[in-house]
Amino acid sequence: MNSCEMNVRSGLYYPFHLCPPESLEHFLSRYDTVHFRDYMALQLTPTSGTMAHPDRMGDMHAGLLEQGRIVHGHNVSGPLSPEMDRRIDRDLNDREWREMFHFAVRNDIRFQRGLAEPEAALDPWMPERWAHWRITLADIRQMSCLKLDPERAVSLEYGLMLVKTSVSLWHTIQLCQRHGMDAITDSVRHDQLLQRIMKRDRMPLPTYLLRLARP
Repeated sequence: MNSCEMNVRSGLYYPFHLCPPESLEHFLSRYDTVHFRDYMALQLTPTSGTMAHPDRMGDMHAGLLEQGRIVHGHNVSGPLSPEMDRRIDRDLNDREWREMFHFAVRNDIRFQRGLAEPEAALDPWMPERWAHWRITLADIRQMSCLKLDPERAVSLEYGLMLVKTSVSLWHTIQLCQRHGMDAITDSVRHDQLLQRIMKRDRMPLPTYLLRLARP
């Protein structure tokens, strides 16, 4: 029996697997249950991909987990399906989506934190040329298998940031459609990117954006 059948209003938090306490408190005041994915580890090729962290929201909120107010454990890791490949390439080839993404990389601290470790320097990806860089998922897969010089490594990292963002949004759409949940976030830029996908692909989905007073 899914959440719709039980008449429970549920939201799936995206694009991250952990949520700030103030955001969680607000979402729980609006939804009966708030769902969380596990950390996303992508397998781009049989020998390359990204790593996952084992932490979950329930580790920090055992009481809420036991009460059913939060649900964690939605798996978004592993190899990409052919359909997911096509969806990623639609995003990579979408000029408006790419411009939104690059604006966020350059200007949004919260977006930046979701892409790189806090100590990482994003300077190599500040130039506007990256918004118009022509790239496909196949190109990124090929780069991930090669021994790269520093300049090519910068290109690969930007490509991986694009792919991780796109995949996270598409997993959000799929999980919400499958379980009858709203897509909820406290990240303005991710909401904008998701709204762009929905408009472009004519894919209606209930969403909710919590606007935080701080980055």
